[in-house]
Amino acid sequence: MDGAERGHPEDLWWDCCGTSSSQVEEHVTVSDSPPLGADVEVDDALKPVEDILCNKLALYSSSDESEDMGSSQSKPAEVLDVVDAPWSVATAPSTSTETADQRLSPQLSPSTGQDNSSRKRKLNMETEAESSDRVVRRRGPGDESLEDSSTDEGESEGALERKRLKKLYPPWKMNVFPTPQPPKLKSWIDTFKNWNSGERLMALDSLIDSCEPVQVRHMMEIIEPQFQRDFISLLPKELALHVLSFLEPADLLRAAQTCRYWRLLSEDNLLWREKCKASGIDSPWTVPVARRDFSSSQLISAIISSIGGSSTSALDNPRFSPSSASTSFSTISQPTPSPWKAAFLRQHSIEMNWRKKPIRPPKVLKGHDDHVITCLQFSDSRILSGSDDNTLRVWSATTGKCLRVLVGHIGGVWSSQMHGSTVISGSTDRTLKVWNAETGQCLHTLYGHTSTVRCMHLHGKKVVSGSRDATLRVWNIETGVCLHVLVGHLAAVRCVQYDGKLVVSGAYDYMVKVWNPEREECLHTLQGHTNRVYSLQFDGKHVVSGSLDTSIRVWDVRNGTLKHTLIGHQSLTSGMELRNRILVSGNADSTVKVWDIVSGRCLQTLSGPNKHQSAVTCLQFNSKFVITSSDDGTVKLWDVKTGEFIRNLIALDSGGSGGVVWRIRATETTLVCAVGSRNGTEETKLLVLDFDAHPEEDGAPTSSQSSTSLFDEPDPIAS
Repeated sequence: MDGAERGHPEDLWWDCCGTSSSQVEEHVTVSDSPPLGADVEVDDALKPVEDILCNKLALYSSSDESEDMGSSQSKPAEVLDVVDAPWSVATAPSTSTETADQRLSPQLSPSTGQDNSSRKRKLNMETEAESSDRVVRRRGPGDESLEDSSTDEGESEGALERKRLKKLYPPWKMNVFPTPQPPKLKSWIDTFKNWNSGERLMALDSLIDSCEPVQVRHMMEIIEPQFQRDFISLLPKELALHVLSFLEPADLLRAAQTCRYWRLLSEDNLLWREKCKASGIDSPWTVPVARRDFSSSQLISAIISSIGGSSTSALDNPRFSPSSASTSFSTISQPTPSPWKAAFLRQHSIEMNWRKKPIRPPKVLKGHDDHVITCLQFSDSRILSGSDDNTLRVWSATTGKCLRVLVGHIGGVWSSQMHGSTVISGSTDRTLKVWNAETGQCLHTLYGHTSTVRCMHLHGKKVVSGSRDATLRVWNIETGVCLHVLVGHLAAVRCVQYDGKLVVSGAYDYMVKVWNPEREECLHTLQGHTNRVYSLQFDGKHVVSGSLDTSIRVWDVRNGTLKHTLIGHQSLTSGMELRNRILVSGNADSTVKVWDIVSGRCLQTLSGPNKHQSAVTCLQFNSKFVITSSDDGTVKLWDVKTGEFIRNLIALDSGGSGGVVWRIRATETTLVCAVGSRNGTEETKLLVLDFDAHPEEDGAPTSSQSSTSLFDEPDPIAS
């Protein structure tokens, strides 16, 4: 009998089972498998079985089409219909007096926990390769009518009844079997139970190898739900938090989007405090009320995307603004925002601003005409610039306005220090002046040096100044009194460091000296350089000196012994910064190197095709970045750990033809650059770049309010 004689092709299934439409309600049984999430003990053997099933399904997915084409030529249509039917019928008659509608009321399949539409999509995907070679066309839950090209418009009452039953009770709502219980099944199971674990696995392996795709899928549908267990919710809160503490921040944010309970756990303040400490964040940050929806939705999505490696995210969008944040979160009950989590999210957003997001147009600060900016300081929200035009200017980093012009020197200003509202300046007029930055008033003029005051270092209420007269002087800035005079160098003092106890100085006499200022005594004279000493760093234990002889030397301050000679640069080391045991040095050979002063090894050389094309004039670094400026008119950003070039932060149009970046200073969210030229090709000015995550106008704290800083306030570095 062919398909045309039987009626609709789907009826082949019922005929192959030997079941009429009037008997169907007595032949269908609903699976009583446990629902998803029920407390079912999972046998240890299920996991290897699942692995085997997954492997077998992968093999079927690659060869399914060719195998089915071959099998369709050798199997009759009836057999194909039985094998490929997505449902099955048990022939054991039902003795219940319930109607078919009562016994077969539509419900979710307990073994899969999937709704009709998702089950349909799954079946369609799994059988797509097979459907073109099948005699039977299957019907999904959304079909409203049957298309029967093999029957006339008039259909028998039995055919209509079969269609009605199949429409009411679609196969994806039940687990059914095409044959009655096989003979000897019980004895087979008893034999299986008597085997040990290894024998059982071997038997299951052989059984799965003998199965066809539809049977393997059936086993997977039964086994997979056994492993879908929310174990986090079953644990005590303390244990659940301990488990979550092993997740990376990006994974922790993903977990927070799983369900409300996981979200509650993932907002734990102590959990995020540990993540912040691991990232070098020392203080929490309270999210302003007006900003909480933004921080809890868009910012989370952005950090997940960026940490996870995606090239796009909400925060990467240059048009993104807090007002575009999704409002869906505001309608859901939210856990109390964690200040430590907010600090982590903010820090990550700031890092992305430095690394890859579009750079905001800089504020341009003009005021020194065409003179050279000789020194630059940045403290709180104030910028201090000194120039050879004999003046200093105090600027607002927020507004870009010039707040005060400090006038009083009769020679160029060549050194300065600033702390809070106190400014100290040194000039070619051989004096130091102490200023109040708020009022612009000169509080003290410090006389004593007999030549240009070339360098200074402020610590507390004392400042140490070095001069071309080969002496150093220690001053009290509150009284304006010279406390001590340190004599011993034979040439101009070029650089000085002071930690409150010891003074370290470098001079043009090739010497580095360590002083006890209270006793006006030279404790050590560090000899070894063969040319002028231009730069110093001092951390209380190590003295690091850079010289025109191309070498950098590391000394032990306690006994004055040489620990390492760092060789690698080819010219004058004009600027250095030391943080913990990491030293970054900038050189006139256009390269920057990262050193470990304990081992004496060079960790990174910042060069390559994107290196500076002229002498490095200044640098700043923190635990993530190195920022360098150069005579080539550029400011570059590098990764301090890998040495990789990230991007140019500033590139002057006049770079290469006279444009120079003389000085840079940076905080967590702000970069200040002093630019100009020696031939008039570039106007003298300050450029202020903002990398804050939440600008001041949006109600978030600016760098002046932040309790942490990516870049420590550096000592003046003269090139």
